[in-house]
Amino acid sequence: MDNSFLFIIEVLGTIAFAISGIRLAARKHFDWFGAYTIGLVTAIGGGTLRDVLLDIPVFWMQTWWYLAVTAISLAVVVMFHKVLTSGSRSLFIFDTIGLALFVMIGIQKTLAVGYPMWVATVMGIITGSFGGVVRDIMINEEPLFFRKDIYATACLAGGLVYWVAALAGFSPIVQQSACAVVIIVLRYGALRYGWHLPVLSSSADE
Repeated sequence: MDNSFLFIIEVLGTIAFAISGIRLAARKHFDWFGAYTIGLVTAIGGGTLRDVLLDIPVFWMQTWWYLAVTAISLAVVVMFHKVLTSGSRSLFIFDTIGLALFVMIGIQKTLAVGYPMWVATVMGIITGSFGGVVRDIMINEEPLFFRKDIYATACLAGGLVYWVAALAGFSPIVQQSACAVVIIVLRYGALRYGWHLPVLSSSADE
């Protein structure tokens, strides 16, 4: 994947995740600095852990763009707060877009440094979900990653589809697009039709 195209995708993913984090902070009545911090953590958390584990330069330390994009995302939420902070649909849209883009980026970056596809799939899951886990902990919410909703499972499914498309000899664009589409479809199904994994219960709940 061309580096400039990868950068554009990463910026778009940063915007989507930053807005999802900032709008949740707004619902908790955080001030602007607190909301910016939550948005930034949501946007860079997964990629930071990925780069540390891969022992490569942490992506947001290479350019100030990611900090600036998060600030722009905050300004967008402030200006359009009535639209972006009402209901759960806008959260789903931005969170799902960020998830799909970041899983795709995580897989691509891992493959680019020579790791096998199974490692790339794990790194895609980390890239897409870890920032959201930290976000939810910081705002005192049960992490979406651990709920019965199709979230981490969507990341895994997207990674497997990426893998199958690569084995089938499809072009990188098809591989990446298929990965993103599967994640978006599964997340939509979880919201629209209530798809979820079985819930593990203890004997005390019976």
